Amino acid sequence: MAAVVAATAVAALLPTLTPALAAAPPAAPAHTAPAPSAPASAALAEYTRQQPRWAPCDPQGPAEFECATIEVPLDYGRPSGRKLDLAISRIRATSPRDRHGVLLINPGGPGGQGLDMPLYLRSELPDEVSRRFDLVGFDPRGVGRSSPVGCGLTGDELNWQRPYKAAAFAEDVRWARTVAEKCRAANGAVLPHLTTRNTARDMDLVRAVLGERRISYLGYSYGTYLGAVYTQLFPRRADRFVLDSAVDPARIWRGMIQVWAEGAEPAFDRWADWTADRHPVYGLGDTPEEVRATFWGLVARADRTPIEIDGLRLTGDDIRVAARPAFFAPESAAESVVRLKEAAEGGAPATAPSLRPAPPRPVPPSFARPSAGFLAGPALPGTSEAPAAREVPAVPADNMDAAFWSVVCADTRAWPRDPERYRRDAVRDRAAYPLYGDVASHVKPCAFWQRGSEPATRIGNAVGALILQNEWDSQTPLVSGQGLRRVMKGARMVTVLGGQGHGVYGSRSCADATATAYLTTGRLPAGDTTCRATPEQAANGLRQPLPLPVPQGLPAGRQGS
Repeated sequence: MAAVVAATAVAALLPTLTPALAAAPPAAPAHTAPAPSAPASAALAEYTRQQPRWAPCDPQGPAEFECATIEVPLDYGRPSGRKLDLAISRIRATSPRDRHGVLLINPGGPGGQGLDMPLYLRSELPDEVSRRFDLVGFDPRGVGRSSPVGCGLTGDELNWQRPYKAAAFAEDVRWARTVAEKCRAANGAVLPHLTTRNTARDMDLVRAVLGERRISYLGYSYGTYLGAVYTQLFPRRADRFVLDSAVDPARIWRGMIQVWAEGAEPAFDRWADWTADRHPVYGLGDTPEEVRATFWGLVARADRTPIEIDGLRLTGDDIRVAARPAFFAPESAAESVVRLKEAAEGGAPATAPSLRPAPPRPVPPSFARPSAGFLAGPALPGTSEAPAAREVPAVPADNMDAAFWSVVCADTRAWPRDPERYRRDAVRDRAAYPLYGDVASHVKPCAFWQRGSEPATRIGNAVGALILQNEWDSQTPLVSGQGLRRVMKGARMVTVLGGQGHGVYGSRSCADATATAYLTTGRLPAGDTTCRATPEQAANGLRQPLPLPVPQGLPAGRQGS
């Protein structure tokens, strides 16, 4: 296997840049599992009576950005047992007179820290939203400052995008087993309860602690599935839900990795068409067939002799893995393949201004490091206190990856347990989806993970929600958003035709106005709608990425679920 640093570097080399209104339909009863799903129950009274001890998240930061820590039960079926910390944050609505309630926010993952989302989105969301809602962030259980998990994974163990090779299959199976065993040894009885279903219960406990009858919600990427599970468990407590760049509940979670391979092939063909039309600029071929041949020729060449660029030697597998998300943004992909071709031919990398991609918008550094610690505030008399502020241990370096595997492996019992099934599927899907099929279907740690505490949640309800989806999204392809829309029958979907990148709301998309209207009025469009990306967005992707999290093993660029 190529070193993980090489995979990271090539990911940077080939970046992914990623109407009439009607009343929202009434909620329908949810299909729930036997385990308790209502934090308002008497058994949870000690949790719902907590009073958060709010204090500035960072003494050097804005005073209005407040943090606190509450407790949640590890197992909602046994609430008197072990407890977990849950870190929450808020920025209050700027207009108390216009205040509608709270807007919980999740940035995706699984494993993404959400504590800083109110601070970031305050400047990205329209003023009408900030006036009406307290923006509330949280680190989900097991993540960041919420009793974080870690597995002690090494650099090679973090590298999970492993192309199938017959000679390396036994080694890859050992890798998957090792990751599962190290996570189990480090976290033990916690792992079965790190599920989306329990995180949704935590959200409802936050609602109760904040004294809200209902909550509104903005979830990106994985956060769309989390929001959908909440609507299934607590349909009458869901107010205005925006689900942005959606996960298909029928595909969790192996299928959501495999859909990357399915979605990459039409994106690759679209890139080849686009690049062939601009042969005088890029020189990669004047027909789509020639452009594709140029790319695959570079992959084959790198498989024989790695291509050296920026001091790194890149194999064909490195290039395939990085190119998968890159092709969803044709212009930057063409620029990067030109640079790769020049490196392969021994020439200097392209430096003309027209071949340099625009730099991404900087994001708060707290999205790249753990959030600031919490300070204690005064307890309110006559109420149950939340845990006092205390020194918070450092977040494990592999926390995002550990949390990622914890959720995707424990959420569903559909992962195959036989390694040979992964071998057969990888061989089959490499033929069907040459760019990424074998990587998507190859063995993962979930083959050896301990079972989650409950079966997967089946989504099927008529709760009102708004689903936002770019046509060309590398992490949650259009078919994935359509899958969520099918099972959320009360939702409406806005598709951004020509839209590129992962994350719609807050990126100056044509869908922003519809989302803002829904959040501020509570009224959904009368039906599913489409709008069209601007020519610049359709050509280049959204150059200003939202700070969506990505595990170390995921492709870089416009970040993903």
